[in-house]
Amino acid sequence: MVDKISKVISLAKRRGFIFPSSEIYGGLGSFYDFGPLGVEMKNNIKKAWWNEMTKNQENIVGLDSAILMSPKIWQASGHLTAGFADELVECKKCHKRFKEDDIKKKICPECGGKLTKPKKFNLMMKTFIGPLENKNSQIYLRAETCQGIFVNFLNILNSQRLKVPFGVCQAGKAFRNEITPKNFIFRTREFEQMEMEWFCHPKEAEKYFNYWKKERFKWYFDLGIKKENLRIRQVPQKELPHYAKKAVDIEYKFPWGWGELEAIHNRGDWDLSNHSRFSGEDLRYVDELRSSSPSLRSVVDETTKEGYFPYVIETSGGIDRSFLAFLSDAYSEIKGGRTKTTESTKEIEILLKLHKKLAPIKVAVLPLVRNKLELVKKAKEVYQLLKPHFVCQYDEMGSIGRRYRRLDEIGVPLTLTIDFESLKQDDLTIRERDTMKQKRVKISDLIEVLKEKLR
Repeated sequence: MVDKISKVISLAKRRGFIFPSSEIYGGLGSFYDFGPLGVEMKNNIKKAWWNEMTKNQENIVGLDSAILMSPKIWQASGHLTAGFADELVECKKCHKRFKEDDIKKKICPECGGKLTKPKKFNLMMKTFIGPLENKNSQIYLRAETCQGIFVNFLNILNSQRLKVPFGVCQAGKAFRNEITPKNFIFRTREFEQMEMEWFCHPKEAEKYFNYWKKERFKWYFDLGIKKENLRIRQVPQKELPHYAKKAVDIEYKFPWGWGELEAIHNRGDWDLSNHSRFSGEDLRYVDELRSSSPSLRSVVDETTKEGYFPYVIETSGGIDRSFLAFLSDAYSEIKGGRTKTTESTKEIEILLKLHKKLAPIKVAVLPLVRNKLELVKKAKEVYQLLKPHFVCQYDEMGSIGRRYRRLDEIGVPLTLTIDFESLKQDDLTIRERDTMKQKRVKISDLIEVLKEKLR
């Protein structure tokens, strides 16, 4: 099974899903660029999640907060303390650093040298703002997106006239100076998160924790992940993050073993109470006042004893990890091929059974042969007809069998073939990726038929 990840990585680069970053300069470890197909698929994952949160669920709004924020935020959140650090050992000979948990023997795995005693290493990435590079201008790239939600709690509450319970969702970049990035895009230093913070009354926290655990597991299953490759792991008390009262992980069975896709946390009132204490801004919730005009904000200080800090149930998933899980789960090989031609029976065909919502290309348009100008012309007309409605690809290179195989390999759900009958009847053949079933459809009905099939 471990060899499968090598095949997935090979496919990802060969077909334009993911490229090593800065490759012509020797690459930059643990950083990746998403190619033409990769960026489409990644956007589809984000869109599916965004729609789930803001359209399918109740009382959730969105946010896009800044990547650079006040360093005081990271003090309040605990990220600048030992709570957000790895235990590292350093080789006295080659000076390479390793996580203590990753070292099985007390010697350097690279050169056999002696190791130092473990030291804490903070994972925050530093930079500077302004013309001077000193302590006063030091700032951090955000390590998670959720803090932008917490510090905007009052802004969102008052501007949207919300009442508890409600949620705020955000998808975006985060950065961590991981010491041992590994397993392709599973653990990297630059990554994207999709996080939702659900603010509720403390007495309802357990109810909503169970609700979101169920809903988030179902989301992956509904997008095609095989049930045997998904599980929920209860995080033991000793492994809980410093902010969490309770946590579960949704895990996927990657080729190398089980790995976390998404965490559901009961964060209690850690975030709002700490930001309230560090900022001096009262972030307690008062039902009557919060549902009234923002102009009543000044009265809150007089009535804080009637308010409370909402508990937060968090769903925190990795977009890059989800991408890898969806890609790995969809990858399959067919020995001897599905298209029974002489060339295909000697090879292994790759079939990428991506869910239609995630597939980067939805429809491909093919003329049966490329040396007949009338077929090419008709196929290009169909392609132009569909472009405003679907992410399409036009392909006329190679035999029709080779083209089918190429499109199966990148997960295109539907392929349209223009043949000589199309010139007489103004129709075409729709081929379905997973079953290879074919059906003729009038071009005049095509858009509606495709919308139905891709819904």
